[in-house]
Amino acid sequence: MSYEEGFSSTITDWLFFNSWWLLLPLIMLLVVVAFIVAFVLLLYMISPLISPKPLKLNGAHVVVTGGSSGIGKSIAMECYRQGAFITLVARDESKLVQAKKEVEKCAINDKQVVLCISVDVSKDYRQVESVIKQCQEKLGPVDMLVNCAGTSFSGKFEEVEVERFRSLMEVNYLGSVYPTRAVITTMKERRMGRIMFVSSQAGQIGLFGYTAYSPSKFALRGLAESLQMEMKPYNIYVTIAYPPDTDTPGLAEENRTKPLETRLISETSGVTQPEQVAKIVVKDAVQGNFNSSVGPDGYMLSALTCGMSPVTSITEGLQQIVTMGLFRTIALFYLGSFDSIVRRCMIEREQSKAVDKRE
Repeated sequence: MSYEEGFSSTITDWLFFNSWWLLLPLIMLLVVVAFIVAFVLLLYMISPLISPKPLKLNGAHVVVTGGSSGIGKSIAMECYRQGAFITLVARDESKLVQAKKEVEKCAINDKQVVLCISVDVSKDYRQVESVIKQCQEKLGPVDMLVNCAGTSFSGKFEEVEVERFRSLMEVNYLGSVYPTRAVITTMKERRMGRIMFVSSQAGQIGLFGYTAYSPSKFALRGLAESLQMEMKPYNIYVTIAYPPDTDTPGLAEENRTKPLETRLISETSGVTQPEQVAKIVVKDAVQGNFNSSVGPDGYMLSALTCGMSPVTSITEGLQQIVTMGLFRTIALFYLGSFDSIVRRCMIEREQSKAVDKRE
C-alpha cells in the first residue's frame, strides 16, 4: 500500500469515527424523545385505571348552598338537567322560590324534585346540621354537596371596616365548613360522595383590593386539600373550583365599591357567564377532579399554584410538570402589568391631589 493510500485510509477512518461522535448527541436526543413519548402514552393508558369512578347524577341527591342565584343556581340547573334531585339552600326565601321555578324547568323526568330550605349556613352549625338531616329524610342521602354560599367585597386594606374581615371569613369559609361537616358522616358510612368548594381565582392569587376577600377564599383550598387526604380512602372526592369574574348579582354588587386598580386588573381577564362555569365545575366534580378551572387563564393559574395539591390522574401531574416553567414566565409578565397599573393609578391620584391644592 502506498503512502497516499494509507494516508487516505487513515483520514477516512478518522472521519468515520468522528462522524459517529457527531451523531451521538442526535441519537441520544431521539432515544430520549422516544422514551418520553412512550412514557406519556403509557401514562395516558393507565390513568383511567387510577382515576375515580364518575358519579352518576341521574337519581342522585345534590345539595347546593347559595343556590338561589348566580353560580349556585346555574350549578343546580346543570345537575337537574342530568337527572339529579336538588336541595337549594339559601337565606332569602323569595329568591329560593323563584330559583326553584327556574330549576324545575330543566327537568328531564317527572320524578325529579327540587326542595328549598332557608337557612344561614354560616351562623349556627346545629341549625345547618338539622337542615341537612331534614333534606336527607325527604330526598335520601346526599351524594354531592356544592358549597357555593359566599359573598365578595373589594376595597383598600386601610379603608375596609374591621368587621368586614370577620364576616367574609364566616360566610366564605365557615359557610362551607358547616354543611360539609353535616354530610360527611353519612358519606363515610356509604363510602361514596362528592364535595365541591366554590372558591375564586382570587383564592389562587392575591390582588389589589382583595385583602379581606382573598384570605377567605384561600382558606377553602387548605380545607379542601386536608379533607381530600382524609376522605380519599372512603371513596369521597373533593373538588375546589376557581371561577373567574362571573356575570352574577354578586359581581354587580362588588363593582359598586371596587377600587380603580382592582377594576383595571379584573378587566384583563373579562367576565364569564354562570352557565359556562356550571358546566365545567359540575363535570369536574362528577369525575372527581380536585382542581376545577375555567378558561386558559384559569388553567394556567391552577398549574402554577398546584404545589402539593392532589392530582386525579398521572397525566394531570405530568401536564403540570411540563407547563410550569412556561406558565411562570407568562405570569411574570402579568404581575409586571398589574404592578404597572397600581403604580400608574397612584401617580395619577397624587397629581390630581397636587392640582387640587394649587387651586
